[in-house]
Amino acid sequence: MKDKVEDFLGFITLKKKYSNNTVAAYRNDLNQFVSFAQERGVDWRTADRDFIADYTSYLKGRKYASSTVARKIAAIKSFFHFLVSQGELKNDPTATLDSPRVHKRLPKTISRSDVERLLNEPAKSVTAKSRRDKAFLELLYATGMRVTELVSLNLDDINLASGTVRCMSKSGKERTIPINSRAVQALEEYLHQGRAQLLRNVDERALFLNHRGQRLTRQGLWLIIKGYVRAVGLDQGITPHTLRHSFATHLLNEGADLHHVQELLGHANISTTQVYTQVSGEYRRETEDETLSQRD
Repeated sequence: MKDKVEDFLGFITLKKKYSNNTVAAYRNDLNQFVSFAQERGVDWRTADRDFIADYTSYLKGRKYASSTVARKIAAIKSFFHFLVSQGELKNDPTATLDSPRVHKRLPKTISRSDVERLLNEPAKSVTAKSRRDKAFLELLYATGMRVTELVSLNLDDINLASGTVRCMSKSGKERTIPINSRAVQALEEYLHQGRAQLLRNVDERALFLNHRGQRLTRQGLWLIIKGYVRAVGLDQGITPHTLRHSFATHLLNEGADLHHVQELLGHANISTTQVYTQVSGEYRRETEDETLSQRD
Protein backbone atom coordinates (compact mmCIF):
# COMPACT_ATOMS: atom_id res chain seq x y z
CA MET A 1 0.00 0.00 0.00
CA LYS A 2 2.95 2.31 0.61
CA ASP A 3 3.65 2.76 -3.11
CA LYS A 4 0.05 3.86 -3.69
CA VAL A 5 0.31 6.33 -0.83
CA GLU A 6 3.43 7.79 -2.44
CA ASP A 7 1.53 8.10 -5.75
CA PHE A 8 -1.22 9.97 -3.93
CA LEU A 9 1.23 12.27 -2.14
CA GLY A 10 2.90 13.03 -5.45
CA PHE A 11 -0.50 13.87 -6.92
CA ILE A 12 -1.47 16.36 -4.21
CA THR A 13 2.02 17.88 -4.32
CA LEU A 14 2.39 18.32 -8.07
CA LYS A 15 -1.21 18.52 -9.31
CA LYS A 16 -3.08 19.97 -6.36
CA LYS A 17 -0.18 22.21 -5.24
CA TYR A 18 -0.82 21.47 -1.56
CA SER A 19 1.61 23.08 0.88
CA ASN A 20 4.52 21.14 2.36
CA ASN A 21 2.84 21.19 5.78
CA THR A 22 -0.40 19.74 4.38
CA VAL A 23 1.44 17.02 2.45
CA ALA A 24 3.42 16.13 5.59
CA ALA A 25 0.16 15.81 7.55
CA TYR A 26 -1.31 13.51 4.88
CA ARG A 27 1.88 11.44 4.91
CA ASN A 28 1.79 10.95 8.68
CA ASP A 29 -1.92 10.08 8.75
CA LEU A 30 -1.75 7.65 5.83
CA ASN A 31 1.42 5.95 7.04
CA GLN A 32 -0.34 5.26 10.34
CA PHE A 33 -3.23 3.71 8.44
CA VAL A 34 -0.83 1.63 6.32
CA SER A 35 0.88 0.26 9.44
CA PHE A 36 -2.51 -0.65 10.93
CA ALA A 37 -3.52 -2.41 7.71
CA GLN A 38 -0.25 -4.30 7.27
CA GLU A 39 -0.40 -5.68 10.80
CA ARG A 40 -3.78 -7.18 9.88
CA GLY A 41 -2.83 -8.45 6.42
CA VAL A 42 -4.96 -5.90 4.59
CA ASP A 43 -3.93 -3.84 1.58
CA TRP A 44 -5.58 -1.17 -0.58
CA ARG A 45 -7.38 -3.78 -2.67
CA THR A 46 -8.96 -5.62 0.27
CA ALA A 47 -9.71 -2.73 2.63
CA ASP A 48 -13.48 -2.41 2.86
CA ARG A 49 -15.91 -0.15 4.68
CA ASP A 50 -16.02 -2.36 7.79
CA PHE A 51 -12.22 -2.43 8.03
CA ILE A 52 -11.98 1.37 7.84
CA ALA A 53 -14.78 1.66 10.41
CA ASP A 54 -12.69 -0.61 12.66
CA TYR A 55 -9.75 1.73 12.14
CA THR A 56 -11.93 4.66 13.18
CA SER A 57 -12.80 2.80 16.39
CA TYR A 58 -9.10 2.08 16.92
CA LEU A 59 -8.28 5.79 16.66
CA LYS A 60 -11.03 6.72 19.11
CA GLY A 61 -9.72 4.07 21.48
CA ARG A 62 -6.35 5.80 21.48
CA LYS A 63 -8.05 8.89 22.91
CA TYR A 64 -7.36 11.14 19.93
CA ALA A 65 -9.35 14.37 19.85
CA SER A 66 -12.43 14.17 17.64
CA SER A 67 -10.90 16.74 15.28
CA THR A 68 -7.77 14.57 14.93
CA VAL A 69 -9.82 11.45 14.15
CA ALA A 70 -11.84 13.41 11.60
CA ARG A 71 -8.65 14.66 9.93
CA LYS A 72 -7.15 11.17 9.72
CA ILE A 73 -10.33 9.70 8.24
CA ALA A 74 -10.56 12.59 5.76
CA ALA A 75 -7.03 11.71 4.60
CA ILE A 76 -8.06 8.09 4.05
CA LYS A 77 -11.16 9.18 2.12
CA SER A 78 -9.05 11.39 -0.12
CA PHE A 79 -6.63 8.52 -0.69
CA PHE A 80 -9.31 6.03 -1.76
CA HIS A 81 -11.09 8.64 -3.85
CA PHE A 82 -7.77 9.13 -5.66
CA LEU A 83 -7.42 5.39 -6.29
CA VAL A 84 -10.90 5.29 -7.81
CA SER A 85 -10.24 8.35 -9.95
CA GLN A 86 -7.06 6.71 -11.26
CA GLY A 87 -8.89 3.51 -12.17
CA GLU A 88 -7.02 1.48 -9.54
CA LEU A 89 -10.26 0.64 -7.71
CA LYS A 90 -13.79 0.24 -9.03
CA ASN A 91 -15.57 1.06 -5.78
CA ASP A 92 -14.63 3.48 -3.01
CA PRO A 93 -14.85 1.73 0.39
CA THR A 94 -15.20 5.11 2.12
CA ALA A 95 -18.07 6.39 -0.04
CA THR A 96 -20.78 5.61 2.52
CA LEU A 97 -18.57 6.05 5.57
CA ASP A 98 -19.72 8.82 7.88
CA SER A 99 -17.13 11.33 9.03
CA PRO A 100 -16.62 11.41 12.79
CA ARG A 101 -18.50 14.22 14.47
CA VAL A 102 -16.12 16.98 15.52
CA HIS A 103 -16.62 18.66 18.86
CA LYS A 104 -15.54 22.18 18.14
CA ARG A 105 -13.35 23.78 20.74
CA LEU A 106 -13.08 27.49 21.21
CA PRO A 107 -9.63 28.90 20.41
CA LYS A 108 -7.31 29.06 23.41
CA THR A 109 -6.38 32.60 24.43
CA ILE A 110 -4.46 34.27 27.25
CA SER A 111 -5.09 37.52 29.07
CA ARG A 112 -3.40 40.79 28.22
CA SER A 113 -1.34 40.58 31.40
CA ASP A 114 -0.06 37.12 30.43
CA VAL A 115 0.71 38.39 26.94
CA GLU A 116 2.75 41.20 28.51
CA ARG A 117 4.72 38.76 30.62
CA LEU A 118 5.51 36.67 27.56
CA LEU A 119 6.46 39.64 25.36
CA ASN A 120 8.70 41.15 28.02
CA GLU A 121 10.65 37.99 28.85
CA PRO A 122 13.22 38.25 25.98
CA ALA A 123 14.05 41.82 27.04
CA LYS A 124 15.73 40.43 30.17
CA SER A 125 18.71 39.73 27.91
CA VAL A 126 20.48 41.89 25.31
CA THR A 127 21.81 39.24 22.91
CA ALA A 128 21.12 39.09 19.19
CA LYS A 129 18.81 36.13 19.74
CA SER A 130 16.84 37.85 22.49
CA ARG A 131 16.35 40.93 20.28
CA ARG A 132 15.15 38.63 17.50
CA ASP A 133 12.78 36.84 19.86
CA LYS A 134 11.40 40.12 21.20
CA ALA A 135 10.81 41.31 17.64
CA PHE A 136 8.94 38.23 16.41
CA LEU A 137 6.84 37.93 19.58
CA GLU A 138 5.79 41.57 19.33
CA LEU A 139 5.07 41.13 15.62
CA LEU A 140 3.02 37.97 16.17
CA TYR A 141 0.79 39.65 18.73
CA ALA A 142 0.61 42.99 16.89
CA THR A 143 -0.57 41.41 13.63
CA GLY A 144 -2.15 38.05 14.42
CA MET A 145 -0.10 36.45 11.65
CA ARG A 146 0.16 32.70 11.32
CA VAL A 147 3.53 31.22 12.23
CA THR A 148 4.20 30.13 8.64
CA GLU A 149 3.44 33.65 7.44
CA LEU A 150 5.84 35.12 9.97
CA VAL A 151 8.82 32.85 9.29
CA SER A 152 8.29 33.37 5.53
CA LEU A 153 8.82 37.13 5.83
CA ASN A 154 11.71 38.73 3.98
CA LEU A 155 13.40 42.04 4.71
CA ASP A 156 11.45 43.90 2.05
CA ASP A 157 8.12 42.73 3.51
CA ILE A 158 8.62 45.08 6.46
CA ASN A 159 8.10 48.83 6.09
CA LEU A 160 9.03 50.47 9.38
CA ALA A 161 8.46 53.97 8.01
CA SER A 162 4.79 53.28 7.31
CA GLY A 163 4.47 50.77 10.16
CA THR A 164 3.21 47.91 7.98
CA VAL A 165 4.08 44.32 7.12
CA ARG A 166 3.17 42.48 3.92
CA CYS A 167 2.45 38.78 4.12
CA MET A 168 0.96 35.99 2.04
CA SER A 169 -1.98 33.97 3.36
CA LYS A 170 -2.50 30.21 3.03
CA SER A 171 -4.66 30.82 -0.06
CA GLY A 172 -1.88 32.82 -1.70
CA LYS A 173 -3.61 36.15 -1.18
CA GLU A 174 -1.37 39.03 -0.16
CA ARG A 175 -2.41 41.36 2.65
CA THR A 176 -0.83 44.35 4.37
CA ILE A 177 -1.18 44.62 8.14
CA PRO A 178 -0.45 47.66 10.31
CA ILE A 179 2.20 47.30 13.03
CA ASN A 180 1.95 49.10 16.37
CA SER A 181 4.77 51.27 17.69
CA ARG A 182 5.99 48.60 20.13
CA ALA A 183 6.50 46.09 17.35
CA VAL A 184 8.16 48.72 15.16
CA GLN A 185 10.62 49.56 17.94
CA ALA A 186 11.40 45.89 18.60
CA LEU A 187 11.99 45.30 14.89
CA GLU A 188 14.26 48.35 14.64
CA GLU A 189 16.38 47.11 17.53
CA TYR A 190 16.61 43.63 16.01
CA LEU A 191 17.49 44.91 12.54
CA HIS A 192 20.08 47.39 13.79
CA GLN A 193 21.61 45.43 16.67
CA GLY A 194 20.69 41.77 16.29
CA ARG A 195 20.24 40.46 12.78
CA ALA A 196 23.74 41.42 11.61
CA GLN A 197 25.23 39.24 14.36
CA LEU A 198 23.21 36.25 13.19
CA LEU A 199 23.84 36.85 9.49
CA ARG A 200 26.27 34.50 7.71
CA ASN A 201 25.43 35.20 4.07
CA VAL A 202 24.97 38.81 2.97
CA ASP A 203 22.54 37.64 0.28
CA GLU A 204 20.16 36.11 2.85
CA ARG A 205 16.83 37.99 2.65
CA ALA A 206 14.92 36.20 5.42
CA LEU A 207 13.81 38.58 8.16
CA PHE A 208 14.20 36.22 11.10
CA LEU A 209 17.39 34.14 11.24
CA ASN A 210 18.45 31.17 13.35
CA HIS A 211 21.88 30.67 14.91
CA ARG A 212 23.21 29.35 11.59
CA GLY A 213 22.22 32.54 9.78
CA GLN A 214 19.43 30.77 7.91
CA ARG A 215 15.69 31.37 7.89
CA LEU A 216 14.10 30.54 11.24
CA THR A 217 11.78 27.54 10.85
CA ARG A 218 8.29 26.99 12.25
CA GLN A 219 9.64 24.28 14.52
CA GLY A 220 12.48 26.49 15.71
CA LEU A 221 10.14 29.35 16.51
CA TRP A 222 7.77 27.00 18.33
CA LEU A 223 10.57 25.69 20.55
CA ILE A 224 11.75 29.22 21.34
CA ILE A 225 8.28 30.33 22.38
CA LYS A 226 7.79 27.20 24.50
CA GLY A 227 10.98 28.13 26.33
CA TYR A 228 9.62 31.57 27.18
CA VAL A 229 6.28 30.06 28.19
CA ARG A 230 8.10 27.87 30.72
CA ALA A 231 10.26 30.77 31.88
CA VAL A 232 7.28 32.94 32.84
CA GLY A 233 5.28 30.05 34.28
CA LEU A 234 2.39 30.03 31.83
CA ASP A 235 0.23 27.06 30.80
CA GLN A 236 2.37 24.61 28.81
CA GLY A 237 -0.49 24.28 26.31
CA ILE A 238 0.27 27.74 24.94
CA THR A 239 1.56 27.71 21.36
CA PRO A 240 2.53 30.41 18.86
CA HIS A 241 -1.04 30.24 17.51
CA THR A 242 -2.30 31.28 20.95
CA LEU A 243 -0.98 34.78 20.25
CA ARG A 244 -3.01 34.88 17.03
CA HIS A 245 -6.14 33.82 18.91
CA SER A 246 -5.45 36.34 21.68
CA PHE A 247 -4.84 39.13 19.15
CA ALA A 248 -8.26 38.55 17.56
CA THR A 249 -10.11 38.17 20.84
CA HIS A 250 -8.57 41.27 22.42
CA LEU A 251 -9.43 43.35 19.34
CA LEU A 252 -13.07 42.27 19.52
CA ASN A 253 -13.13 42.97 23.25
CA GLU A 254 -12.14 46.53 22.39
CA GLY A 255 -15.01 46.85 19.93
CA ALA A 256 -13.22 46.21 16.65
CA ASP A 257 -15.39 45.49 13.61
CA LEU A 258 -15.63 41.78 12.80
CA HIS A 259 -14.91 42.33 9.10
CA HIS A 260 -11.81 44.35 9.99
CA VAL A 261 -10.53 41.48 12.16
CA GLN A 262 -11.30 39.08 9.31
CA GLU A 263 -9.12 41.13 6.96
CA LEU A 264 -6.26 41.32 9.46
CA LEU A 265 -6.31 37.55 10.05
CA GLY A 266 -6.61 36.72 6.36
CA HIS A 267 -9.72 34.57 6.79
CA ALA A 268 -11.46 33.76 3.50
CA ASN A 269 -14.80 33.23 5.25
CA ILE A 270 -16.13 35.45 8.02
CA SER A 271 -17.64 32.41 9.77
CA THR A 272 -14.08 31.45 10.69
CA THR A 273 -13.63 34.82 12.38
CA GLN A 274 -17.00 34.68 14.13
CA VAL A 275 -15.77 31.99 16.53
CA TYR A 276 -13.75 34.70 18.27
CA THR A 277 -16.98 36.51 19.19
CA GLN A 278 -17.82 33.50 21.37
CA VAL A 279 -14.39 33.63 23.02
CA SER A 280 -14.76 37.39 23.48
CA GLY A 281 -18.18 36.93 25.07
CA GLU A 282 -16.91 34.30 27.50
CA TYR A 283 -13.97 36.51 28.41
CA ARG A 284 -16.27 39.44 29.20
CA ARG A 285 -18.52 37.26 31.35
CA GLU A 286 -15.55 35.90 33.27
CA THR A 287 -14.22 39.42 33.80
CA GLU A 288 -17.61 40.65 35.02
CA ASP A 289 -17.94 37.67 37.40
CA GLU A 290 -14.46 38.33 38.77
CA THR A 291 -15.25 42.02 39.30
CA LEU A 292 -18.47 41.18 41.14
CA SER A 293 -16.74 38.64 43.36
CA GLN A 294 -14.11 41.22 44.28
CA ARG A 295 -16.86 43.68 45.26
CA ASP A 296 -18.57 41.05 47.38
